[in-house]
Amino acid sequence: MPNKTIYVSDSDLPVFQRAQELTGGNLSGAISKAVHRLVEVEEGRAEGYEEITVRVGAGARKQRFQGVLLIDWHRVTGGDEEHYRVYRTRSGRFAVHVARPKGFVHTAGKDGRLTGWRKHVSADQQWGETPATNVLAVFDDLEELRAAVPAELAALVDVHAREPEVEDLDI
Repeated sequence: MPNKTIYVSDSDLPVFQRAQELTGGNLSGAISKAVHRLVEVEEGRAEGYEEITVRVGAGARKQRFQGVLLIDWHRVTGGDEEHYRVYRTRSGRFAVHVARPKGFVHTAGKDGRLTGWRKHVSADQQWGETPATNVLAVFDDLEELRAAVPAELAALVDVHAREPEVEDLDI
């Protein structure tokens, strides 16, 4: 295996030592991993993709990928709000991020079915909040995506997905 020597400035030495600690003493592996990630991100950026980070689940877990935003779409139906973002990924797939805000739940009556003004004066009331949730789903093609999202959103994606990822102009 070829040997390469890297010169590290005194001010950068603590970062290299920390990288070595984090990777179990294998500084070469840490450097290789960092260079691979740098090349992947920069090649994607040169192709017109940006790094996308989204929250998933009900907590603070994050997922990251390279993509291009195709559609940013909101809808409210029956009091429920949904925020869809559709991306074309660097691998040519479609990533759909759906965010739903926290909700309020209120029921009344012993069976939870009282409605109208009666539910506000009932002695048997229950209420609470549902947490905000976020979902990231990835689809191989438009057909899979169409089957999983609202028809209006699928029609918008159809139009925008046909646009070129990067258009080189000879001007």
